[in-house]
Amino acid sequence: VVVYGLAPTFCFARNCSGIRFFSQLCTQRYEMIGELLGREQHDIALLQEVWSERDFLFLKRKLSSSHPYTHYFKSGVIGSGLAVFSRHRIQDALLYQYSLNGYPYMLRHGDWFGGKAVGLVIVDVSGLKAHVYVTHLHAEYSRARDEYLPHRIVQSWEMLQFVRHTSCGADLVVLGGDLNMHPQDLGNRLLRSHTGLRDCYTETDTFDGCEDGHTLIADNHFTKKQDLVPFEKGIRIDYILMKGSQRVSMKCESLSTTKGPVADKPFPYSDHEALTAELALLRSEDTLAVSEQMDVVTEARAVVKEGLCQTEALRDKAMRLMFGALLSLLLPLALAFLPCSCSCSFSTVGLLGAVCMGLLLSGALLYLLFTTHIKVLKETEDQMMLTSNDLQTKLTGCRLSGSSSSDGPPELQPLSPSKRVDP
Repeated sequence: VVVYGLAPTFCFARNCSGIRFFSQLCTQRYEMIGELLGREQHDIALLQEVWSERDFLFLKRKLSSSHPYTHYFKSGVIGSGLAVFSRHRIQDALLYQYSLNGYPYMLRHGDWFGGKAVGLVIVDVSGLKAHVYVTHLHAEYSRARDEYLPHRIVQSWEMLQFVRHTSCGADLVVLGGDLNMHPQDLGNRLLRSHTGLRDCYTETDTFDGCEDGHTLIADNHFTKKQDLVPFEKGIRIDYILMKGSQRVSMKCESLSTTKGPVADKPFPYSDHEALTAELALLRSEDTLAVSEQMDVVTEARAVVKEGLCQTEALRDKAMRLMFGALLSLLLPLALAFLPCSCSCSFSTVGLLGAVCMGLLLSGALLYLLFTTHIKVLKETEDQMMLTSNDLQTKLTGCRLSGSSSSDGPPELQPLSPSKRVDP
């Protein structure tokens, strides 16, 4: 049943894996993605990893009749990769770039250069204000030894804060994107429990797609098998989440994914499978339990604290490198002032001095980098502590209320004439 005379809203989310000159068959795949979006006529399409603005402009031209309203979020060195295509008018847009997003010296991963972020577009859907979010979080390169877990927890926390504080006036909320987290990972649970967003996969009436909703599968030409270890069949890391309001709530009537190979095509759209959700507007919904929120934020604080300790240790190493290089710099200086008969050649002294200066500069830059990360982790931990204290107060109040009700209804007291009751 759809209320307010609205047709169901079709939301589409896809990681395009489109790094120009690096991704395989990039131009051909964007042509295929454009054909798919134009054919399926989704109300809103949320794309990630559209790293080149040139590719965005290509899609914008191709979809000008089916999706006339677009927005491309720009951030970082090479961009956020986030793009929105809509059949409904986009009234406003806002971008928040995550404070932590990997390390610049991890060139083989490259997340730091991407400017990972969460983008918001406010869309008018038949008179209702829809807040639609698109995001892409830092990748998990090793399940067994995940050095970026604190970064993704910070990103999850910043994202949920951004959603909470920007969606207050929304009639309906949709978030889609590549979270790079499994369904029960801490960051995922943190996001859902503190925003009230619900996973379309677990809420849908009907599902047509890959086994267990996987969005990164082995049966995909572009998938690297080592990325799935130890999950040989696949993993679910891309999501469409939804939430209603007091005015209207939402229900996922159907959810589907692409399934790797594309008919009549020699290769798939991307290494990630796309999600398509059909959302209906229904009666309002209940809030999540305070105790669940408390448990998840406590677990998240523990991860952030552990990441803080690790980063402080890295900063200490950078400081030792800096001081070691500074002390080592005294050696070539001392050699330079020795009599020529006892000293080394000027080229040797210069080489030693250059090496020491390089180490000193590297140590200083790493020290500044880790100091910045420490500030972000501390700020996130402080915010989590405030939320935890507030939830603890609510939880205590609920328990006290429950105890009072178990003893029987309280006796009503007449109001004093001097007391005023505000309406």
